Amino acid sequence: MVEKEMAVQLKRLYVTPGKCIGCRTCELSCTFVHSTEVGRLRRSRVKVHDTGNETFIPVLCLQCEVAACVRACPVGALVRNETTGAIDVDEERCVRCLSCVVACPFGNMLHDEQAAMVVKCDVCGGNPACAMFCPTKALVYR
Repeated sequence: MVEKEMAVQLKRLYVTPGKCIGCRTCELSCTFVHSTEVGRLRRSRVKVHDTGNETFIPVLCLQCEVAACVRACPVGALVRNETTGAIDVDEERCVRCLSCVVACPFGNMLHDEQAAMVVKCDVCGGNPACAMFCPTKALVYR
């Protein structure tokens, strides 16, 4: 009997802007996961944009199926993680040319100048802190 391979349904981060209250807990939790330095909110891979009229939009990497950042990387340093589905940055391969930062049409590839590295959402290895601590569930991982 031949066993059929079942496609694994990967989880994704979903954003519901109407639920965001602008508390920036997502930014703070992301910073704690990715940096032990005090005052390093810039290292957050999620940014909350204030659109005015007390409306806010959390913005983070969309983990695009056909990702411009991956296509722009000349050394193959951006690789889809088979477990999480996120596009991860291989820091050892990355030459810091910033092609991926320029190529991302959504502005979600970031250059951390102080650390001299390219950073993006990696869904915290499959347990994204931003979604876990969002008090209104504007960010959910399902």
